[in-house]
Amino acid sequence: MFDTSGPFVSVGTGFDGYYSGEVLDMAKGQAEALFPLIEERLALCGWTLADLDAIGVATGPGNFTGIRISVSAARGLGLALGIPVFGLNQFELTYGIIPVPHGTLISVLAPRNMAYVEGSRLDAGKISAQMIDPAHLPDDLQLCSRMAVFGHRADEISGHFGATPYVDPYQPDPALMATLTEQKYLEALAFPPSPAPNYVKPPDAAPARDTPPQIVP
Repeated sequence: MFDTSGPFVSVGTGFDGYYSGEVLDMAKGQAEALFPLIEERLALCGWTLADLDAIGVATGPGNFTGIRISVSAARGLGLALGIPVFGLNQFELTYGIIPVPHGTLISVLAPRNMAYVEGSRLDAGKISAQMIDPAHLPDDLQLCSRMAVFGHRADEISGHFGATPYVDPYQPDPALMATLTEQKYLEALAFPPSPAPNYVKPPDAAPARDTPPQIVP
């Protein structure tokens, strides 16, 4: 279970109710550091890649390049090992419990101190993932006072509607990620589709003009 969606590499393991992990703070070099840390964490458990039953990976939103690193690594490992790969987005990881209950809006740090938000209203109406300015909410983001707002700048977002804030910005927690991955694995009724990056905001860089390679389903 790993996450490189921010300036860090986070790798966790879980087995039979025991969860652990390690976080390396780094602004660059995640691609070079990811697999050595995975191998190190597995070795501490006496495992190799062949012992894995499932893989969990953070799909974003977050750093564009970092998300590509971890999601492509997870998809490749899952394909090579023939095991399921489960995606966990930062909204789930920020809240820490899945499924996230209705009446909850979750906020994750976005570029320029903006916020990525996603959630659902009390009537189960979905609030689609989007990037907002917490100081000036879009007109279609209508909350009510009985809702809860978790995460980045939650106090500002909730203040517009008198909702309840829980200001607890996302911090990489590999043990939690391992816990949620195991939950998804145990509850899965079928082999899951390969996870896809959850960018929310399109990349600032222009796409390559070359024809992209075919993505393995």
